[in-house]
Amino acid sequence: MTELLNQEIYKFILVFLRIGAAIMFMPGFSASYVNARQRLSIALAVAVVLVPFLNSQLPPQPTDTLAAIKVYLFEVTYGIFFGLIMQILFSALSLCGNFIGQAIGFSNAQIFDPAFQTQSIVVETFLSLLALTVIFVTDTHHLMLSAVIDSYTLFPVGTPLPIEDFSDFMSQTLNQSFIMGFKIGSPFIAFSIIFYVGMGLVSRLMPQLNIFFLSLPLQIYLGAGLLLITTPIMILWFIKYYEEGLERFVR
Repeated sequence: MTELLNQEIYKFILVFLRIGAAIMFMPGFSASYVNARQRLSIALAVAVVLVPFLNSQLPPQPTDTLAAIKVYLFEVTYGIFFGLIMQILFSALSLCGNFIGQAIGFSNAQIFDPAFQTQSIVVETFLSLLALTVIFVTDTHHLMLSAVIDSYTLFPVGTPLPIEDFSDFMSQTLNQSFIMGFKIGSPFIAFSIIFYVGMGLVSRLMPQLNIFFLSLPLQIYLGAGLLLITTPIMILWFIKYYEEGLERFVR
């Protein structure tokens, strides 16, 4: 009975380590307004539910203590990697918000962003909070948890860490996130180019006009109007990209 109990505790710890490490870095769960105790409580509840379903995929407890510690470290590393990949996918919206803030003249209007736990442009914070709200309303966070659960098939417990595959996949994800952030923010990049070219032509045609006094209010009004029109499209585009990134991650 004692041996059986030790085996079950060992399997629970394995699941809890991977799930808990991933949740500590997942978008939304890793926000500053969700403290570490709440994150670990969520991980604990998820691990309790998952252990019976993953029982056949979990190895027996090793007799060597060093071997057990090695497996524990592997599981924590797997969880951190999965959480970081989801955070990198989410960072595409941060780059997009940075483009928008620069384009509409809000580059100096900064506020604390709880999603990334840094000072960021107010538009960037607005978009990240809006995206997190849509993720949880549409149950996309279930897809994040499913990606971690499906990883037990892709990366069985106790297997060596595929460092080369991890680094290659992370570099590809970073590249794709940058490209997607550029694509989502492309209307504002085009707006910025057209606006500054137009203001340059006006200043050359009417030198007596105070172009700096005119350009900033016009830039803010036109940029805010464009943001109002394009925000739903940007968020839907980002959510689709995020879901496809998670599906590609588990394949």
